[in-house]
Amino acid sequence: MNIKKHIPNLITLINLFCGCVAIVYVSQNDYLMAFYMVCLGIFFDFFDGFFARLFKVSSPLGLQLDSLADMVTSGVTPGYVMYSMFTNSAHELGSHPAIPFLGFIITLGSCYRLANFNIDTRQTDSFIGLPTPANALFILSLPLVISFSDSLMVLEILTNQWVLLVITLCSAYILNAEIPLFALKIKKFSFKENALQIVFLIISVLMIALLQYMAIPLIIAFYVLLSIINNLFLKK
Repeated sequence: MNIKKHIPNLITLINLFCGCVAIVYVSQNDYLMAFYMVCLGIFFDFFDGFFARLFKVSSPLGLQLDSLADMVTSGVTPGYVMYSMFTNSAHELGSHPAIPFLGFIITLGSCYRLANFNIDTRQTDSFIGLPTPANALFILSLPLVISFSDSLMVLEILTNQWVLLVITLCSAYILNAEIPLFALKIKKFSFKENALQIVFLIISVLMIALLQYMAIPLIIAFYVLLSIINNLFLKK
């Protein structure tokens, strides 16, 4: 029995388990623990592919397992978080009980992206559209910004249902938008070839040090903006 071929799939299942636990924490309004569990799931999501390549045991089964695990950790969880934020927000869109379910538009957008990613041969070295883990981190950071921010304006913005609806629709769109995003993997130890990635990582670390949880959605937005600038100007 070749144990090596099962190690990547086991790591993928741990990612799935983390997503399940995160959902439980969201149901208890413990967004901080939900955020940590999603971060842990994303960590394992990175290493399942790493070990599959290391052991040369990549398989169609592993590809499908990876997408299914990501669907829970980076698809269902952020949708549920947005559902919860709609539920806890002021009722600018009305008090109809169906309004909070709009948050699951994020889950639908994530599902479509994951299915499309499996058959899109263009996304081997870079991404087209925002990856689901990055989108999940963006959404799960929002209730943390509310909890840890002292700004009344931030609180009013992120508890406004119209704002939440715009964030939800933009999230589903950017997941599937035809926008090339640069890869964060550094393949060669050359500053010239990896200047964009290095600058992004340095600025991200500084933002986290200065802004803490507030930095997370800003870093994701900065990543998309920097990719667009790279596509329009730097590549030329």
